[in-house]
Amino acid sequence: MSVFLSIGTNQGNLKQNIKRALCKISEFAFIKKISKPYRTKPYGYLNQPDFINLAVEVSTDLLPLEFLKKCRSVEKELGRVSTERWGPRIIDIDIIFWDDRIINENELVIPHYDMHNREFVLKPLLDICPEFVHPVYKKTVSELYAELTLKEEK
Repeated sequence: MSVFLSIGTNQGNLKQNIKRALCKISEFAFIKKISKPYRTKPYGYLNQPDFINLAVEVSTDLLPLEFLKKCRSVEKELGRVSTERWGPRIIDIDIIFWDDRIINENELVIPHYDMHNREFVLKPLLDICPEFVHPVYKKTVSELYAELTLKEEK
């Protein structure tokens, strides 16, 4: 079972936040691949520091909602507090893909509903799964990234 995550931080010691998040995630999932970290501009709410974002591929025997709860627990343990949408954060862990499954529940939508519009998600994914096919759009991560960069050039 391959699960792809997007991890980001823009508060405190960014490298340490990422390192601690990966360490905690490794307690309930096997980390298979990690992209290089990317410094990215904020999305949505722009008046905040830049982010460090990366993508991670893990395998797990947990069910999707159990896995989500574990990720939320990691965020809370590392000091994340709910503030404004798209605001600054110590750590953000989003589930982007869960193999080729489509999940649409109150608490969890996979694939991530807006990942195809977010360079900070797609660019790191290019490092670890460029040929992975989005189960809804039927396009590879590479194709989605190319479309996004064309859209942003206009």
